[in-house]
Amino acid sequence: MLPPTPAGSLPRQTLSDVAEYAYAATAPCDARLIFLAGACPLAADGTVGPVGDYAGQAARAVENLRTALGEAGADLGDLISTRVLVATARQEDLVTAWEVYRDAMGDHAVPSTLLGVTVLGYTDQLVEIEAVAAVRD
Repeated sequence: MLPPTPAGSLPRQTLSDVAEYAYAATAPCDARLIFLAGACPLAADGTVGPVGDYAGQAARAVENLRTALGEAGADLGDLISTRVLVATARQEDLVTAWEVYRDAMGDHAVPSTLLGVTVLGYTDQLVEIEAVAAVRD
């Protein structure tokens, strides 16, 4: 068993290091957990966009995620789990959205799932990012 960590990603022991994410993370017992609804690529006026642009929608979803985290007293560095949903059957579209997401995370290796789905909730929506964060107040 691994020793407990104060928060964040656990070190890899035997799983592949090819993946650009952590396989597991912990949250301190005194942390406040923040469960975020899926961050969508919505502009302030409620429109989805940029239409047809996986990278652009991923970037907008990350910015909306960043805003929601900020309003809850957290930031991207507090994330302990994410799920990136991409409306596509093409692996290259998944990779395009993932690269934008990964770049936004910087050195913070969040346990993540990248998932291709048939359709998302808004017309023309291609990307959505669900997340859980942990913060100490």
